[in-house]
Amino acid sequence: MKIGLSYSRCIRDIIDGKVAMQDVLVIVARTDFDPRDDEQWRGIWEGYGGGSSPGSIWSNPEWAGYDDEDKFRSVSITLLEQGKLHQPRQFGAHPARMSYYWLDCVVPEDEMSPAQQKAWDNYQLITGLSNKPITFNDDF
Repeated sequence: MKIGLSYSRCIRDIIDGKVAMQDVLVIVARTDFDPRDDEQWRGIWEGYGGGSSPGSIWSNPEWAGYDDEDKFRSVSITLLEQGKLHQPRQFGAHPARMSYYWLDCVVPEDEMSPAQQKAWDNYQLITGLSNKPITFNDDF
């Protein structure tokens, strides 16, 4: 399971197949909009540089070069309706943009079932092939 910290970059990763939507626990976005609202959606799509839009001065053009607006909107609506799109700005908070934007959720080792332990061991094996393995002793 993953927690996302950037609406635009997380949606892009889902569209690109880097992260499966079913693996998303929640995306904590810095946005305040409803993807079902046509006017609000248009501002988001153009603001992130979707299609041929140049983007906006308030955001990075994370979606530049992407033309499948319906797919971006569909993923956004699905996440919202599943309760997986949390927008703290709707409650007066203003989270900062982070350089990293995906967090992995894990169960503490001493509370794992045998199936969870096997899944964790397999995850460690795969991450070890590509980068530094994560241990429970690392500072998160």
